Amino acid sequence: MSQQEPRDRGQAVYNKPALNHPELVALMQERGLPIPDRANAERHLRNIGYYRLSPYTIPFKRHDSDKFRDGIVFDDLLNLYFFDRKLRLLVLDALEPVEVAFRAAVTDHMSLPHGAFWYQEAKHFRNRRHHNKFLQLVRDDCIDQLRAKPEQTDGTLVHRSALEHYLLTYGEPDLPPSWIVMERRTLGQMERLVDNLKRRADKTAIAKALGINAPLLESWMRTFVRVRNICAHHGRLWNTVLGVSPMLPTSPAVAWLSDRSAVAESTQRRARLYPVLVALQSLLLTLSPHSTWASRLKSLIDEHPNLPLEAMGMPNDWFKDPFWAEQIKS
Repeated sequence: MSQQEPRDRGQAVYNKPALNHPELVALMQERGLPIPDRANAERHLRNIGYYRLSPYTIPFKRHDSDKFRDGIVFDDLLNLYFFDRKLRLLVLDALEPVEVAFRAAVTDHMSLPHGAFWYQEAKHFRNRRHHNKFLQLVRDDCIDQLRAKPEQTDGTLVHRSALEHYLLTYGEPDLPPSWIVMERRTLGQMERLVDNLKRRADKTAIAKALGINAPLLESWMRTFVRVRNICAHHGRLWNTVLGVSPMLPTSPAVAWLSDRSAVAESTQRRARLYPVLVALQSLLLTLSPHSTWASRLKSLIDEHPNLPLEAMGMPNDWFKDPFWAEQIKS
């Protein structure tokens, strides 16, 4: 794949000075934000950082201006920041069973017919270079484990990791079995491994374990990797344009919004978080049918009645769609 030529750099000279916390509080006040408790504001800036908090000020500013709108207070910024933090944790909570089930499905489907070391065999993959890159990741992981300080054990209280046990017990095969390897790979590495599988039947079988089809599996996992990385690095999630979006299901066998046009006909919603939330809930119906995740999502949003839902790509009456309503009331 050819790389795009880099864009031209800007010509301006950056000369903004670093400001201490009292100066940053004064700057926000100059821009029209009332801050009666300066010490409290400085404490939050120490704990959060002005640069990290800055994007959460944008919805409260006047159009094309650094000035805050009338009636906005410092707590409005904090409430939005802490909402986003809770949202990231909630999304990670939904991603956990999806990621675990994805790993299990890959190991189960590929290992049973093809053996414990299937991932080492080039015949299962479309792109040899990508396959070799994956194998090198596994080799590097093993080398790092052997170079590391030996894991301490204390009777039955602490057990060695599976990789440590394999490497110190077995000499052949050189690399561990699939079930050890898959548990140590990132979601992004897993997604790329499955994308590189040669046989469509393998992808279909893996997807079926999650209640979807192969095209949805590839699209949704690619999107989940992006979202998970944002959450894991404490990035801004609620109004981010993701740059990737989950494919919309066409089969009625895959749970989705009753009003499919709510996402399909809106370019903005396709690019925002809302279809990701729908995709996660769709998978939870298969993987964790008694989950209260939808209710917790509703409760979190209800705690912030002034939240501009359109920034998440969500309609204001999102919870009325039967897809959500049936899970929220249960």
